[in-house]
Amino acid sequence: MTASLLDAAQDLLEEGGIDSITVRSVATHAGVAPMGVYSRFGNKDGLLEALFVEGFDRLQAAIASASGPDALARLRSGCMAYRDFALANPHLYELMFRQMLELELSAESLERAEQTFGHLVSRVSDAMAAGLLARSDDVDVAQQVWNAIHGGVSLELAGVTFSSDPERTFGAMLDAMLVGLR
Repeated sequence: MTASLLDAAQDLLEEGGIDSITVRSVATHAGVAPMGVYSRFGNKDGLLEALFVEGFDRLQAAIASASGPDALARLRSGCMAYRDFALANPHLYELMFRQMLELELSAESLERAEQTFGHLVSRVSDAMAAGLLARSDDVDVAQQVWNAIHGGVSLELAGVTFSSDPERTFGAMLDAMLVGLR
């Protein structure tokens, strides 16, 4: 039942944004009594926290599925997968990065989110070890990469893009950054 409630919440979130998520709306969408939501998540904030964790788990899986012939290509592919995830799930992405400031998240939930960043650090470390990025502090470099891709994605989601081909522009920004990090 937990999975069906999260699926219902995800559907409502993507259809109508964060304001469409209520205990009653999720229960109705999932075909259960509201008590089912309360018994699984405690309250609306617990449900939103579960969506937050689910979002980071899905983002990490998208990044992890990236492939390429070498560590730098896998890093780039993972960054493109990050963009694809955000564009496919704009309201979930907003929940993960903006609404999270309004939630009182547990240490466990924050740790799950940090694991996604840890995966990016591993990708950066792999590229450094292969001599494809300059040796540096891998956490600092991963933060630079995340800053750039999050900024690009956030602008695109907000409709602040003047390029005729936002995907190409995002890729070019990513390539320029990776060249600079070499």
